[in-house]
Amino acid sequence: MRGRRGREAAAGLLFAAPAVAVFAVFMFWPLIRVVWLSFQQTRGFGIAKWVGLGNYQDILADTVFWRALLNTALYTAVSVPLCLVAGLAAALLLNRAMPGRGLFRAVFYLPAVISGVSSAIIAAWMFNEDLGVVNKVLEPLGLGPVHWQSEGMPAMLSLVAVGLWIGLGFNMVVYLAALQGIPRHVYEAARCDGASWWQTLRSITIPSLGPTTFFLVVIGVINSFQVFDIVYVMTGGGPGNATTMLVTYAYSTGFEQRQQGYASAIGVVLYLIVLAMTLLQWRVNKRRDVA
Repeated sequence: MRGRRGREAAAGLLFAAPAVAVFAVFMFWPLIRVVWLSFQQTRGFGIAKWVGLGNYQDILADTVFWRALLNTALYTAVSVPLCLVAGLAAALLLNRAMPGRGLFRAVFYLPAVISGVSSAIIAAWMFNEDLGVVNKVLEPLGLGPVHWQSEGMPAMLSLVAVGLWIGLGFNMVVYLAALQGIPRHVYEAARCDGASWWQTLRSITIPSLGPTTFFLVVIGVINSFQVFDIVYVMTGGGPGNATTMLVTYAYSTGFEQRQQGYASAIGVVLYLIVLAMTLLQWRVNKRRDVA
């Protein structure tokens, strides 16, 4: 038995080795490298200067960093709940038998398949202040033109709208899979007891989707704090720093200003923030399940 278990363990390690190697090369080692660079002052070339916690001390006094953190938190606080509600609404609608259901599912999911840069290019054309489709639709309604690129709040709203457009399809598919896993007899029993649609949704559907919602919240928060492509293409962080996010600020600091040590420190802070928020959500969800 001991020899058999040893062979099984060796086979398991052999099968896991490629995935572990990829993780180590492309995830674990870069993370260690970023942490190491965050304690240095370097432009990527030449001899680096060891500054210890100097980069982190500079972050505390960096007003642009705090503005980027506030923008990222605001984007996350608005986009994640909207994606959850819109994804659930689309899943509830398309979970029913209706004409063209497969086509509508594909249309909703299409933005999740297209690359973020392509979606951002399409959105930048749609939200163009002079020639965009959005302003052309709003003007006859007396709501436009809106200065999507030259004013801070409209620029942020355009990013939230595009984030919702891209994230809705993924949330819809995950919610659809979860809805189809809820036993039908539970709904039948509720209907026999005279429960309305709203009562069924509140007392059966939403509680049954609790683990799925928790998963989507964690994924949504992580993705929102890492948003880059749509910001870089649509607004570039402007006007001013109104839409500068932590990732775009780290990118511009590291690759445009060539302060790679400072950019690495920003990346480490971002990593710790996302890790802390994920652990907090996990603990809250664990307490809810125990209760």
